[in-house]
Amino acid sequence: MTPNPTRLDGQVALVTGGAGILGRVFCRALAEAGAQVAVLDLMEDGARAVAAEVGGDAQGFACDVSDPVSVTAAVEAVMARYGRIDVLVNNAATKTADVRAFFEPFETYSLDTWREVMGVNIDGMFLMAQAVGREMLKAGSGRVVQTASIYGLVGPDGRIYDGSDYLGGPINTPAVYSASKAAVVGLTRWLATHWGDKGIRVNCLVPGGVSSGQNGAFSDNYSARTPMGRMARAEEMAPPLLFLASEASSYVTGQVLAVDGGWTAW
Repeated sequence: MTPNPTRLDGQVALVTGGAGILGRVFCRALAEAGAQVAVLDLMEDGARAVAAEVGGDAQGFACDVSDPVSVTAAVEAVMARYGRIDVLVNNAATKTADVRAFFEPFETYSLDTWREVMGVNIDGMFLMAQAVGREMLKAGSGRVVQTASIYGLVGPDGRIYDGSDYLGGPINTPAVYSASKAAVVGLTRWLATHWGDKGIRVNCLVPGGVSSGQNGAFSDNYSARTPMGRMARAEEMAPPLLFLASEASSYVTGQVLAVDGGWTAW
């Protein structure tokens, strides 16, 4: 019988933003595939709670991905605990401490908020890829999956936000979000070519809109704009992640996999 190439038995997967909506789904899927999961999150209690939910040999760690000292300490702690890192799911992102400032109109957007978002969404990707990449280079192998967004590929359709409500108010897609997610795509391709002959593969997972508490008006508008006619469920991101994180994608690197119900096809 041919072994299942998506199995990760005996391997260690590190997930940043592990206590988030997608992060906890990723952690669960990786553990179910046999991996030992290091759950990293800004909130250590959240990371530990997810690790407890996942079970097995999962462990939670505190990490501020925008802080080089915190990143170095977290990666060192993971290496001390597990001795290796086979998979990095570079997933952490932020809506900032002030979510209303995050959704401020472009014309009045604060540079401080812009920098706060960039500090996590792209600086954090760089710092974590750098720190984990050094360990993967020593091992001569590794897989990196970086989470972007459809709005790193295309501009937002402002019409879907008519009547929207989420996290206590109306929402939009800020320019900083699109810019940071487009940067993730560029970083992915650069790293894939930089490490291509070093045994390290780097790919980008691009989720479409995931249902996570948006109001009915937003969900209806988004669904009408999507060829498949609905928003995604968070769990639908897990199989594509496992494909990119495992030997099922052994000859795939530098690729951008949009899991968006056809959104970017229109």
